[in-house]
Formats: sequence, structure tokens, C-alpha cells
Amino acid sequence: GEVLDGQLAYWKERLAGAPELLELPTDRPRPPVQTYRGAPAPMEPPLELLERPQRLARSEGATLYMTLLGAFQVLLSKYAGSEDVVVGSPIAGRTRGEVEELIGLFVNTLVLRADLSGDPSFRELLRRVRGVTLGAYEHQEVPFEKLVAELQPERSLSHSPLFQVMFTLQDAGGGGGALPGLKVGGVGAAMEIAKFDLSLTLTATAQGLRGGLNYSTDLFE
Repeated sequence: GEVLDGQLAYWKERLAGAPELLELPTDRPRPPVQTYRGAPAPMEPPLELLERPQRLARSEGATLYMTLLGAFQVLLSKYAGSEDVVVGSPIAGRTRGEVEELIGLFVNTLVLRADLSGDPSFRELLRRVRGVTLGAYEHQEVPFEKLVAELQPERSLSHSPLFQVMFTLQDAGGGGGALPGLKVGGVGAAMEIAKFDLSLTLTATAQGLRGGLNYSTDLFE
């Protein structure tokens, strides 16, 4: 009803005229059909590259997520030669206290569009990214599949609709586990698939940012 109509109206206005494809320079021509073959490029930047964005975020009333997202979108803008950069990002979808501790997948995908026109300073861009991100949070309940169906972008088997680059900042959590006598840790998976052209996944830990890029081997060396 009216709730859905209002949420859809926001996204239709926000994404009107957005580019269908982020034209990054690739090592190979884009194939007509995605194979989803991928590879990882891990990264462990120094602790300073966590602390400095945290300080900047606090000074601008933003979050670490917003700051890193803005920096990533600036980088993509430079490579693609575009002032209009669209990135996808997952959101937990647990907007009610009653579901916080439930087992299950509530994740949705947000489409975050950055306007880099006018050669803004990074602080100005961060304010823009903050506004876009908060607006997306307020309208996060439209399922991504529903959004694609409503916006009806030109579909292609060669790339995903609405965005081709994903950004994720994960919470490292408390770690450990609570069972006596057991040590619990994560086991990384071999990322030999790529759902998108590029995916940047980072985790903020006590040692700094950890994570890396996952990339389509159809496109990039």
C-alpha cells in the first residue's frame, strides 16, 4: 500500500538517470555472457589507514562505513572517468529488536549513488555520501529484486543490473565464542567466483582493516 509506494517513489527519484554501467578500464573486453569466474586480491593495510578515516568520520558526524565508501567511490570515479558512481552494498535488514537474535538471512542490497560533480573536497563528498546513506537506510525495506522489477533497467547477460561494484564493511564482532575449552575462529573461503565486476570487502579489527578485492577474471588480470 502507501508504505511500499512511498519507498519505491524514493528509489525511483534517487536512481533516475543513473548510468546503466560503470565503465571501468578492463584488461579484457567484457564477454557477452558473465561466467562468474573470479579471484581474490587480499589486502592488509597498516593500522593508520583505519585510524585516520575513523578520526575524519567523527569530525564530520559520519561513520567509518560512510568514509570508506566515499573513498572507494572517489577511486572508482577516477578510474571510470565518471562523476556519477553507483555501488551496491548489503545491509543486515534487522530493523526490529524482535529479530536481532533470530537465526536466518534478512540481508537486502542497497543501491548507493555518489554525485562527484563540481570537484568537491573530500569532506564535502563525505557529507553527500552521509546524506545518501542515511536516506537509503530509511528506505531499505524494498527488496532489491522488487526495485529492479520496478525500475526496469535495460537488462544484459554481460553485467548485473543497477550496479556492477559491491562494497562491504563487516563488523569483526566479539570473536572467540562462548563454549569452554574451545577456541573458535573464522576460516576463509577460496573466492573463485565473482558475482560482480569488483567487490571490496573489509573488516575493521584491532590490527587495522583486513579484507580485499574479489574481481571478475573475465575482465581483470
